[in-house]
Amino acid sequence: MLQRPVPWPGGAKVACAITLDMDADSLVHIHHGPGAANKLSATSMLRYGPEVAVPRILDTYRRFGLKQSFFIPAWCIENHPKAVEAVVADGHEVGYHGYIHEAPNSLSREQEHEWMGRSIEIIERHTGQRPRGNRSPLYHMSAHTPALLAAEGFVYDTSLMGDEVPYFLDTDAGSLVELPVSWATDDWPPYVHAPDLNYMFQVLPPERAMEVFLAEFEALRAAPGGVWIGVWHPFVSGRLSRWQRVEAMIEHMLDTGDVWFATLEEIARHVQAVTDDGSYTPRRDRLPYSEGDQVPPALAGKA
Repeated sequence: MLQRPVPWPGGAKVACAITLDMDADSLVHIHHGPGAANKLSATSMLRYGPEVAVPRILDTYRRFGLKQSFFIPAWCIENHPKAVEAVVADGHEVGYHGYIHEAPNSLSREQEHEWMGRSIEIIERHTGQRPRGNRSPLYHMSAHTPALLAAEGFVYDTSLMGDEVPYFLDTDAGSLVELPVSWATDDWPPYVHAPDLNYMFQVLPPERAMEVFLAEFEALRAAPGGVWIGVWHPFVSGRLSRWQRVEAMIEHMLDTGDVWFATLEEIARHVQAVTDDGSYTPRRDRLPYSEGDQVPPALAGKA
């Protein structure tokens, strides 16, 4: 069912990671600039993440013995240091997620590299080590991002959606393991209703959202060798009723005996290891996928 299934540690059928993008109030600032100070309701909703949800999430991870990956904009690291200190103290991974949730594909190559460098320095100063993984804000990876990440020594990216199994991104500056994600396991569509952020979806009950998340998980159990990655946000999935359902989901996943819960760095390094020892042959994508305008002039604007 899967092309190139990965042999996971201990014979696990699925590698699982519940990743948390702690965007906090960076979102209201990047959307509204100086007007953010006048958006108190939106700010309070977003600050719920580091102030209320992160302690709840960390408590769950401690009880289940899980180490997971958090992706935190550098601005949030500086403005919510206690939450970040707690994440690091519990041994979780902190990955790169922009400076203030800016879209990399809206920047020039030079701007993207400059803010990446500033953010790496902030992450290293607050966590004690350079980030090993990247998730581009809102998945807005630019044509330059993979090579910049490779040049900065990153191990993996988790912004693309090209498979159910990890694959490699090859650039002139080096290679990255791509740990693919999907909107089907992102908590934004079922839960986010935020007029001040220009997102107005129908809010679904946790059982409906979990139906979609677990459908992806069960499909991977039936076709072993893939990776299931939850792309969730503390201010969204960390709300009480939703997180209670997440705890039940974790218990179910563990009870199957078919999963390997790990940080994304651990998953990426395992893929590197089985590739290096010859026991696995991954798919490799050479980047960029295309250059220049591929549309004939007569068809321009005819979408």
